[in-house]
Amino acid sequence: MAGHSKWANIKHKKAKEDGKRAKVFTKLIKEITIAAREGGGNPDGNPRLRLLMEKAREANMPIENTMRAIKKGTGELPGQSYEECMYEGYGPNGIAVMVDVITDNKNRTVAEFRRLFSENNGTLGETGTVAWMFEKQGVINAIGKTTEDELLEQLIDYDIKDIQIDGENISIYCDSKSLAAVKNAVEKTGLKIENAALEWVAKTNVVLPEDKAEKAVEFLSTLQDHDDVENVYTNLG
Repeated sequence: MAGHSKWANIKHKKAKEDGKRAKVFTKLIKEITIAAREGGGNPDGNPRLRLLMEKAREANMPIENTMRAIKKGTGELPGQSYEECMYEGYGPNGIAVMVDVITDNKNRTVAEFRRLFSENNGTLGETGTVAWMFEKQGVINAIGKTTEDELLEQLIDYDIKDIQIDGENISIYCDSKSLAAVKNAVEKTGLKIENAALEWVAKTNVVLPEDKAEKAVEFLSTLQDHDDVENVYTNLG
């Protein structure tokens, strides 16, 4: 199975910390609005919205905020017009980077990203610049005590791509179409699900010396903290 991703572990820990801040509500509201706009306001028929509503509940976001975001997405309430974008490029020391963005001003956001990449010896590229290095997979982050062999045995009926365990932090990678089914199966093992989503996963990881890896992680953290950014993906190993 693929090597462990330094950024995946750090991003997972950052997500826990961000969950304690109001900023996470803003990002969730944008995602829920988009999901409702594209797939409707009924979570039973909109898997993406259903996952986001679970994430909002786990983040202790008030249900009123969630329902308001859904109604803005379906047009029942007026609201800002958000647009989803994917930016690609090369970061410090040539790492490949993909960034999921939801913005109400694409021109402003792309200008800020060009500056951020340039200031960190990187280059913001065109669509397709690095996407070929990644594939869309279902990713489930969970907490608990288990081993890779035990988990594989319990998930033998599913298309599991990889399992990464760091102490009690567990990341399970699966076929994108199997995400909901694998999430349910993981819950039945007794592990606590922290997050389940479709993500861009690097086909192969690049390993940098410690000093260069630290600079790359600082850059990735800066991107992740940007108000318009939903997720950051990289091939940094």
